[in-house]
Amino acid sequence: MDEEKRFQGLLNGLVRRIYYDEGDEITESFLNNQIYPDLTEEQFKQIFDRNVSLIKSIASADMDFNQLDAFLTSQTRRKEGAITAEQSKAYIKFWKTHKNKVHEKMVSQSIWSNRLKNICWRIDIKSQTRSSDQINTPTAIMELQFSNNRKKDDDVLTFEMDESKLSSVLSSLQEIEGKLNSYQTHE
Repeated sequence: MDEEKRFQGLLNGLVRRIYYDEGDEITESFLNNQIYPDLTEEQFKQIFDRNVSLIKSIASADMDFNQLDAFLTSQTRRKEGAITAEQSKAYIKFWKTHKNKVHEKMVSQSIWSNRLKNICWRIDIKSQTRSSDQINTPTAIMELQFSNNRKKDDDVLTFEMDESKLSSVLSSLQEIEGKLNSYQTHE
């Protein structure tokens, strides 16, 4: 196996180990035996640690390709622990493939609480009630679906709102939408 493919294999193994939850299968010794069997454990440990650190730096900064190029250039000019120009090219190729997936994984890992996944609602008209003045009044039936990273099943909250509460919620949602739109136009 040529050096470029070996190094690309190392980067792919590291990202799978660090970000794609395959740490049990892709161990340090597995990578050493599969990719660099000619290196001692100590030699491989230095390569392993340096590249784990580089990948984490690239991912935590969510580097675009200009930032990545500048970062890798600085890494090739280091006196100790420098990467080669070929390794720099491998990092660029690697980051083109994994940037979005790593970013999504880091975002999902950073969410600790519930998040709103879906809103369903309908309007019902009351046709029967204890009080005759409530007949034919509209009622909104709301269903909110929440997802939680720590649970496999989603939570569902169902409730009713009368016309005035629904108007208030719709007004608040329009205000939020306006704020979001103004934020997007300022970027």
